[in-house]
Amino acid sequence: MNTKKKGHDPSTKPVAENRKARFNYEITETFEAGIQLQGTEVKSLRQGRSNISEAYAAEYGGEMYLYNAYIPEYLQANQFNHETRRPRKLLMHKREIAKFTGAVQKEGMSLVPLRVFFNARGFAKVLMGLGRGKKTHDKRETEKERSWNREKGRLLREKG
Repeated sequence: MNTKKKGHDPSTKPVAENRKARFNYEITETFEAGIQLQGTEVKSLRQGRSNISEAYAAEYGGEMYLYNAYIPEYLQANQFNHETRRPRKLLMHKREIAKFTGAVQKEGMSLVPLRVFFNARGFAKVLMGLGRGKKTHDKRETEKERSWNREKGRLLREKG
């Protein structure tokens, strides 16, 4: 009997993580999408030196693409290497693409990659977040809350 849960397994180690995304964006919804990669990109991703901090997703020609994600060249592949910042196609259903494209166009939201990882079957996946950009005062509020929670934890530890 298969008891595998659908969705992101938190035990999988991320290959690349966008740590500032939750600080810069108010993430309302997350979803998982496959990513179409070349062979040298997969090998380079497994080495864990990629960066998605400046990446974003957008619709082009009825398909969703991940732009500005940095996957370094694989050193052992001489002439068959890949371009480091090329647009990479995200593997999603048409209705998902339509849903998220509508949210981006009508509500002014952004599609931000939160994490790149390999699932249990060995496929590269991207955890995407649909969110609205935070204003400066919202970021200050988040920072205050984070600081207070840190201080509160410190005080509770000292008291016992």
